Amino acid sequence: MGLTGLEIFKQLPKTNCKDCGHPTCLAFAMAMAAGKAGLDQCPHVSEAAKEALGAASAPPVALVKIGTGEKELTLGNETVLFRHDKRFEHPAGIAITVSDTASEDEITARVSQINKLIFDRVGQLHNVNLVAITNDSGDAGKFAAAAKLASENTDYPLILITEDTAAMEKALEAVGGKKPLLCGATASNYEGMTALAKKYEAPLVVKGADLNELAELVEKVTALGHKQLILDSGAREVHKVLADQTQIRRQALKRFRPFGYPTITFVTNDDPVQAVADAAVYICKYAGIVVLQTADPADILPLITLRLNIYTDPQKPIAVESKIYEIGNPGPDAPVYVTTNFSLTYFCVAGDVEASRVPGYILAVDTDGISVLTGWAAGKFTAEKIAEMLKESGIAEKVSHRKVIIPGGVAVLSGKLQELSGWEVLVGPRESAAIPSFLKLRWNV
Repeated sequence: MGLTGLEIFKQLPKTNCKDCGHPTCLAFAMAMAAGKAGLDQCPHVSEAAKEALGAASAPPVALVKIGTGEKELTLGNETVLFRHDKRFEHPAGIAITVSDTASEDEITARVSQINKLIFDRVGQLHNVNLVAITNDSGDAGKFAAAAKLASENTDYPLILITEDTAAMEKALEAVGGKKPLLCGATASNYEGMTALAKKYEAPLVVKGADLNELAELVEKVTALGHKQLILDSGAREVHKVLADQTQIRRQALKRFRPFGYPTITFVTNDDPVQAVADAAVYICKYAGIVVLQTADPADILPLITLRLNIYTDPQKPIAVESKIYEIGNPGPDAPVYVTTNFSLTYFCVAGDVEASRVPGYILAVDTDGISVLTGWAAGKFTAEKIAEMLKESGIAEKVSHRKVIIPGGVAVLSGKLQELSGWEVLVGPRESAAIPSFLKLRWNV
């Protein structure tokens, strides 16, 4: 794992000059160990210390980038085996295959289908990440033409899948400027593939027959001067892939450098249900990229949702923007609801307000993304904060009444809120699902 603060401190100049922005060198070392400071902040550190600390403090899994522009995919920088220990840094990339045996119209349609795999989850847009061109034809010309056509019809980075060095070179002549992922280098072709990866400054998949061969092959490739690598253990059966992925991550965290790179996995099961289940296993267990043959939204959506759950920082709840939200087309007589900006809470309330068929306004109070009762217990969902939002959000200009509905779980806030805000406070139901019946009984302006 990473160095401790004391181990880092031993390499620092110990001048306590404060040029790094910290009061002492020890404080700076502790911040570095916690990942809150970088060595470049110290202007007096020696070259020897830079070399020692730079290598030792680098994340166990190297950072690798695929593609260019806004859709560039970043992988690696992982530091833990279990998400709850800290967090997983970069979500697994989902790649969809396109065969070079398809016609031009079929390739264009397939890529268009991939481009449309965009899903709205808790107010955020999520999508697949890569288009994988497979050299199923065995023809270098067809492979290059398919890569070029796909590149012209998508902004997603490409994976070029062929072990034929000549075919890879021809495809790179067409799309090499977009830094695709080359897949890949094997024991029989690694010298040629590495040369191409270096020439185009592109990341390279290194594939072994097993973990031992993979480790040896990685050392050979890095000795040739290329370190933007993705690892493929060669396994395709789900139980073997799972074992290899786990072993690679464990050894990477122990600083076994040949395994200190992101990984790629391939879903090969013909059963669509089992294929999604296999992909889910790979997403949960450390795959940097999962390559799928399906572009069916029904297959991709559960994987996108799973990935969102796995790669959400457990220490940082998903939050929506703290502002006024309009549900339906509310007018001056519409009810005003107050809730927190925790995404799940907000979307539950919004869905139930919509189900009531009574347009309304929702004020999402900033609680750092935590729920109603948690926010109240933590002093972040208070009468003062709600009153401040009623005053500063502009909701008073949108409605002709002065009635606000608060969650039933925090009824204790009603008296103080009414006193601070001057609004009549209605205590709503404890669960938002009861909003429709609550409006029928209690809402009238």
